[in-house]
Amino acid sequence: MAEHIPETSIETTNPLRAGEVSAVSPVEAWFVREVLPLEAMLMHFLHQNWRNKADLEDFRQEIYAQLLESAEVALPERTRPFVFATARNLLINRVRREQIVPIDAVADMENFGLASDEPGPDRTVIARDTLRKLHLALDHLPPRAREAVVLRRIEGMSRSEIAQRMGITERTVAEHIANGMRILANTLFGEAPKGDA
Repeated sequence: MAEHIPETSIETTNPLRAGEVSAVSPVEAWFVREVLPLEAMLMHFLHQNWRNKADLEDFRQEIYAQLLESAEVALPERTRPFVFATARNLLINRVRREQIVPIDAVADMENFGLASDEPGPDRTVIARDTLRKLHLALDHLPPRAREAVVLRRIEGMSRSEIAQRMGITERTVAEHIANGMRILANTLFGEAPKGDA
């Protein structure tokens, strides 16, 4: 009875007899190690940027073939940007070749950058909201605690530098920082602080 081997996107293994060792080229090893783990993100990218969903499997295989061909010449230093640049370029070439300009898929070629390393709009909004809350929370700290926290956590000064700048002991700096951080944590993530200590 033949053993069932799960279907994969690309043939990466050879049937071996017991005891045999497979010789895997550096390109094949790179592909399995670095490209295949990106498949879900790649398919999401293709799904977001191409109207005809029936083409997606073919696109994936065409991208993989292009990646392997390019990697035979030289392995890329950074795999993820290489994979998505290849995908973007193949999509653009397909649009040109088919002379199709679907408004929702290619309204702005910059939209093809959606799978880049940059955070998406939702993460940007969340980050801005968190930054706004942090700024407001800093404004509500006692002045000396705020100064110590800003100098330590934002400007990166050492306790001794802060102590010298503020004209206080390092122990007092530590107390101001601890107090300020406790109040910030309570303000941002927990109950409102009790008192203005």
